[in-house]
Amino acid sequence: MRIYEELFIVSPEAPEEEIDALVEQLRGVVTSGGGSLDKVEKWGLRKLAYRVRKHDEGYYVLLVLSSGPEAIKELERRLRVSPLVVKFLTVRIDERLKKIERRRKEREKRAKRRPAPAAAAGPGRPAPAPGPAPAPAAPAPDPAPAEPVVEAAPKEA
Repeated sequence: MRIYEELFIVSPEAPEEEIDALVEQLRGVVTSGGGSLDKVEKWGLRKLAYRVRKHDEGYYVLLVLSSGPEAIKELERRLRVSPLVVKFLTVRIDERLKKIERRRKEREKRAKRRPAPAAAAGPGRPAPAPGPAPAPAAPAPDPAPAEPVVEAAPKEA
């Protein structure tokens, strides 16, 4: 089974009941193909970036599903012929999830090899070197007192 995200935009004139019926129809297609619908997110009415089929707005719906490629073909066919659907996009995300998981495991492996940083080291500061403490620095001499500045009085004419 592969994991897919299906995002489709429904006409803004479509009532909520028709959108729910479309989602249930798509759920039936996925389950009859041996898959499962994992998540349904209704994003609501949003403005489109450009006009699509004479619409400036659309009702966005995101489905996350696990299925085989045959069920996805049927799902896309139904979205293509549905008069409610303005646009749709199918993305296979299981490959991306595998890459993310692989990176996380490599990061954990590197963290195990690296020694733990000292507690005194804060963000952006290096950890103190082990060994004897450095001698305190000699106090800086006081700067020479500055001479007072005397302003000249304005001349009267």
